[in-house]
Amino acid sequence: MATVYRQEDCAFATDRDALIEGLREALDDDNLLIDDEAMRPYECDGLSAYRQMPLVVALPSSVEEVQAVLRLCSRLHVPVVARGSGTSLSAGSLPHPQGVLLSLSRFNQILSVDDRRRIAKVQPGVRNLAISEAAAPFGLYYAPDPSSQITCSIGGNVAENAGGVHCLKYGLTVHNVLSVTMLTMDGDLVTLGGESLDSPGYDLMAAITGSEGMLGVIVDVTVKLLPQPPAKEVLLAGFADVETAGNAVAGIIAAGIIPGGLEMMDNPAIRAAEDFVHAGYPVDAAAILICELDGNPDELRDQLEKLCTLLEELGSNDIRVAQTPAEQASFWAGRKAAFPAVGRISPDYYCIDGTIPRKRLAEVLRRMQELSDQYGQRVVNVFHAGDGNLHPLVLYDGNVPGEFERTEELGGKILELCVEVGGTVTGEHGVGMEKINQMCVQFPPAEIEQFHALKAAFDRHGLLNPGKAIPTLSRCAEFGAMHVHHGQLPHPDIPRF
Repeated sequence: MATVYRQEDCAFATDRDALIEGLREALDDDNLLIDDEAMRPYECDGLSAYRQMPLVVALPSSVEEVQAVLRLCSRLHVPVVARGSGTSLSAGSLPHPQGVLLSLSRFNQILSVDDRRRIAKVQPGVRNLAISEAAAPFGLYYAPDPSSQITCSIGGNVAENAGGVHCLKYGLTVHNVLSVTMLTMDGDLVTLGGESLDSPGYDLMAAITGSEGMLGVIVDVTVKLLPQPPAKEVLLAGFADVETAGNAVAGIIAAGIIPGGLEMMDNPAIRAAEDFVHAGYPVDAAAILICELDGNPDELRDQLEKLCTLLEELGSNDIRVAQTPAEQASFWAGRKAAFPAVGRISPDYYCIDGTIPRKRLAEVLRRMQELSDQYGQRVVNVFHAGDGNLHPLVLYDGNVPGEFERTEELGGKILELCVEVGGTVTGEHGVGMEKINQMCVQFPPAEIEQFHALKAAFDRHGLLNPGKAIPTLSRCAEFGAMHVHHGQLPHPDIPRF
């Protein structure tokens, strides 16, 4: 089990009795959990290898109750970690041992759907998929669709800037959210953005999206809705080797074809998904691409013919075009179920999230295999190939002493490889606790100082989700020294010892 909070990150001395007394004045007894047994379900998020019990759990059901909790915690100098559905894969909503875990699961109402203006206003606990379900009678949908969309909440999507299989063409959460209403740590209600395409002043919406709950607590979100495309085509292309498939991704985009979705799976992922959902995948292929085209029917026929020809030229030896809506859904079902499918073939797995330039995809896949061989651990690849967002799954057994720590180290090497080739340490899962050391590789000290300055502008005492996402400079110096000790090169601007 990893040690997730360091002493410098836990520098709070909370009077638990005074905190509970104040919370009981703000909340009904049913909205406050203080016993270990009741709080146990909140000790981790989707990255269950990282666990930490909170001091207390608050479950407010109104904005006024959230305000009261925040104002109390601000006065008592108590850290607060906001949590939605708890599906984060980076320990982004891991509780603080001296703080309040603020659950927003009861904020689960769709407040309005305006089909004429193509917008919806929702509370942060609304499930991602529920927005599209509510918009469907109007022929509309919400484009970002993480694989966890059946359970993940829109507030968490904003916090992590979530993507999904359609982000290549339709963008991430930041491109599909118009405004948020949030509470500061002092309990002040603030609205950022607006219902138009632009608003005056600094673009604080972009700063809030992906801020991982460190700048404010979101209480409602206004999202854009898009018309359902009149037609779509889904095809599957098999390849005899992974690198050829990786090169094909760059070739498709270079040819001017922008699919609605473009996903890649390697052979272990193909076999696991096929065994799990029977999607009709070619189990002997080294890799497959799943590609969705959408638009008007006449345009699609020409584009599909062009794409099939191009895929043959790029090395595909097996191209299958879905003939029915059911077969289209089946192709996507295998991809959507890839993570739980892999869970059936290994006691544990560690999901990594990094992004690279598409043109370096084949090279990075090859080098990841070299790292896999070096560490003696299997890596299963399934990811958003179109925008270069990798999700390697490192298989391990948490019951074997030292194996999780070795897995973390391998994951760190893969993320540092992403930075080396011009990418980033996260595409949509956030930094949380998981990637905080690799932020030291991504950014020099001067930029990390600016991140801390931005947080201080919103949260002057550092009480919102402390110890996450942005490393301290002392942590980076320690991490840089460790890399030098092992003969590795950290970011050139990190001090060397």
